[in-house]
Amino acid sequence: MSRRVVITGMGVRAPGGCGQKEFWDLLSSGRTATRRISFFDPSPHRSQIAGECAFDPLAEGLSPRQVRRMDRATQFAVVCAREAVDDSGVDLTALEPHRIGVTLGSAVAAATSLEQEYVVLSDTGRNWLVDDSYLSPHMFDYLTPGVMPAEVAWAVGAEGPVTLVSDGCTSGIDAVGHACERIEDGSVDVVLAGATDTPITPIVVACFDAIKATTPRNDDPEHASRPFDRTRNGFVLAEGAAMFVLEEYEHARARGARVYAEITGYATRCNAYHMTGLRSDGREMAAAIEAALRASRTDPGDVDYVNAHGSGTKQNDRHETAAVRRSLGSRADRVPVSSIKSMVGHSLGAIGSLEIAACALALDHGLIPPTANLHEPDPECDLDYVPLVAREQPLRTVLTIGSGFGGFQSAMVLRRPGGVRA
Repeated sequence: MSRRVVITGMGVRAPGGCGQKEFWDLLSSGRTATRRISFFDPSPHRSQIAGECAFDPLAEGLSPRQVRRMDRATQFAVVCAREAVDDSGVDLTALEPHRIGVTLGSAVAAATSLEQEYVVLSDTGRNWLVDDSYLSPHMFDYLTPGVMPAEVAWAVGAEGPVTLVSDGCTSGIDAVGHACERIEDGSVDVVLAGATDTPITPIVVACFDAIKATTPRNDDPEHASRPFDRTRNGFVLAEGAAMFVLEEYEHARARGARVYAEITGYATRCNAYHMTGLRSDGREMAAAIEAALRASRTDPGDVDYVNAHGSGTKQNDRHETAAVRRSLGSRADRVPVSSIKSMVGHSLGAIGSLEIAACALALDHGLIPPTANLHEPDPECDLDYVPLVAREQPLRTVLTIGSGFGGFQSAMVLRRPGGVRA
């Protein structure tokens, strides 16, 4: 039997709250945290709304030197990693450093600092030839994404495998999945795993404007993210991070750790079809779901809740509905499905880890977060999407799924602690 992997700690920074408790309070109440962009003047843009985090790095315990050196996304990751360690109660100093790893996911890495530096160097775009005397001494840290997990490793004293996973909007699931594999194969006993992204910058907003992936519903930002609704017209960009302490099960049990959930199965696939397009039959996502269920030794009939990718784009929601039907069969009509992006927006690579956090908390509380803003169900999206109000329900096994540009499709199965795998 392979080594088992459990979540024993988590740290969260998400729109609408600071920390795990505020994150869960927002989700369980069905409130939304999407607002007009305040980080810059969004008036020139097609989509002018986002999910922003209230984040003060100095108040979060980072030093002025760390703040100057680290991009905002890296700051999120380090703060969340520290919080996850504290939450888990694990004494990392008592462990062999090479048995501790870090796996971090990010879609756009240091986008915030790279854009800020370009604005300074080019004098707000006036100069094609730039004066490198104005270049930040930390530009290398912004340009090289591998610095991000290295900062987390330095913060927690990890000397084992340190990895960055960057494959678009599935990065948050895939980073945690990769970390599980390192524990299962015996490389490490503990991994700080999760994802971070802070993409609310003019250039990133403009990129999604260009392909019309984000919603232009600027007059009603609180209700703009509408997964599975007939009136949906794109996702709401967001920022955020979630980091977890993952431990080998026996290691966690030996120290009497609290366990949020066991990660029992993970799989990822690529459709090799189109950079942004999806086939309507959901075949590739279904393949990832089926593989994750096999790895988990879970029958489709045992899935109690599906945490959907649910971005709020026309094609994704149809594709995902078809994938759930294809993979879960008759169970699809009876299993609750919901999207937390309706409340916190889409934080690109980070959202997969935030959704894992939501799943672990749903298992812990026996409560399914709702799909906010779902007032007019799309007839083509005909599953039970838990509209508007959270639902109390005992949960044993949950499935979280993600889809990303490039054709990436990923799935993960989490189980309530205390279960025994065959």
